[in-house]
Amino acid sequence: MYEPLPIQPHTPTSSSSNDVHVQTDIDPRTSDLLRRLNPKHTSDHVNGIISLAPDLTEDLLSSVDQPLTIQRCKQTGRDYLLCDYNRDGDSYRSPWSNQFDPPLDEGGVGGVGADGNEGAGEGAIPSERVRKMEVKANEAFDVYRDLYYEGGVSSVYFWNLDDGFAGVVLLKKSAPPGGTSSGVWDSIHVFEAIERGRTTHYKLTSTVILSLATAEGGVGDMDLSGNMTRQLEQDLPVESDESHIANVGRLVEDMELKMRNLLQDVYFGKAKDVVGDLRSIGSLSEGARDRETQRGIIGSMKRSEGAEANA
Repeated sequence: MYEPLPIQPHTPTSSSSNDVHVQTDIDPRTSDLLRRLNPKHTSDHVNGIISLAPDLTEDLLSSVDQPLTIQRCKQTGRDYLLCDYNRDGDSYRSPWSNQFDPPLDEGGVGGVGADGNEGAGEGAIPSERVRKMEVKANEAFDVYRDLYYEGGVSSVYFWNLDDGFAGVVLLKKSAPPGGTSSGVWDSIHVFEAIERGRTTHYKLTSTVILSLATAEGGVGDMDLSGNMTRQLEQDLPVESDESHIANVGRLVEDMELKMRNLLQDVYFGKAKDVVGDLRSIGSLSEGARDRETQRGIIGSMKRSEGAEANA
């Protein structure tokens, strides 16, 4: 049985956005359909829609957050995560080697052009300065992943903007296979850094996609899935490129902590109450016997109180 996380409608403010990150440049009926389906199978749903309406391919791939997939870098042997931000057609760029797999045709490599334009193009490869920050960010978030998740995979991708740079921080952790329970946590943190002299304006959009499932013989099957998106904008001082790494790391860390607490204290609490009201671990006969015993005890107490009152 699939039960969505009880994520309530959320009114956007200056520091938050709607819970489901589906942009409005696709048909509203399509976005509404994706909101109502199990987020664990979003990739299958998107592929199904693309097969029916191929003209929506680019809009869907760039607008709908999907569970992250893992690929191994052939040059370094390290795993990295795939998303639309490191994709060019059917090729994906590794943050460890800065190479696309499969390799792009000679005319497909973008990035910084000969005219010095640093805008991200097809197959965009960041400029030398932004690539250096990307390498340091991957090293930093690799440590962050190990400390907070004790495993999993992380990837960071940067690209150039006309007045700064942008990037995405990806984190994925799956429960060990083989047990009666399974679970996957995907974090997608997209940010823009607009440089303004000695300060930088950061805009962060964070999405968490969570899926939990159990298959207990005595209890039954349960599938609990959902996703949530929040936004944050903040101005922070910058002294060097290393300051950008520290600032982005702090913003992502704080946002993940808030979203994790929100999921645990609010959404899982509500889901637990709903499931608890719908299901009982004990059998119906045991429940009926317990209720009958309870009624008998209450009846005996009332009779005793009545006898004492008459005496």
